[in-house]
Amino acid sequence: MAEPPTTQVHRPRAHELGLIGCHSCGQVSTRRGMFDSQACPRCGAPMHHRKPNSIIRAWALLIAALILYVPANLYPVMFTQMLGQRSESTIMNGVIEFWRSGAWDIALIIFIASVAVPCTKFVAMAVLLVTTQRRSTWAQAERSRLYRFVELIGYWSMLDVVVVALVAALVKFRQLSDIEPRIGILFFGMVVILTMLSAMSFDPRLIWDAETTNESSR
Repeated sequence: MAEPPTTQVHRPRAHELGLIGCHSCGQVSTRRGMFDSQACPRCGAPMHHRKPNSIIRAWALLIAALILYVPANLYPVMFTQMLGQRSESTIMNGVIEFWRSGAWDIALIIFIASVAVPCTKFVAMAVLLVTTQRRSTWAQAERSRLYRFVELIGYWSMLDVVVVALVAALVKFRQLSDIEPRIGILFFGMVVILTMLSAMSFDPRLIWDAETTNESSR
């Protein structure tokens, strides 16, 4: 005997109930009018149905970070002088030198923080922005989890800068040796900041707005 088809239960959305949430404190209030012009009654921050120009700002910040990632890898990130020998190292040179000297754990940390994490964020944010801009309903739950993953790894993106600072502090204690950061670490720091701002500018609720568009077009 064939089972009767299951009917999907319509869950009302916030805008259908006349509600709007604050991005700063999370307070949910009754929406007044059709325009985003009211302030949060709790913290006074402006409330928006969706973050204004979310996709455009996220794209701009992501592209700027991608452009700066090139000099971050080409320019040296630190200058070392030990026993009269001077050398400047890029990110990958530093990874190779630490690996050859036996400090594979530091080499692995620098590689993950400087290469794996930024490239993962570039690809993940591009996927989120392209699919959201096309109003795709493909894997919406997985894309929401992908966004939370991008936010999570964003907090660990400064590991490379921290490692350079710690190595510099340790070497400073030794005699006949010196270490200084170079301009490459500045470019890398800007890449980290721009990718974090790109993720913060993206509104993940836009992922689910495609359902509303498809339902209204039927």
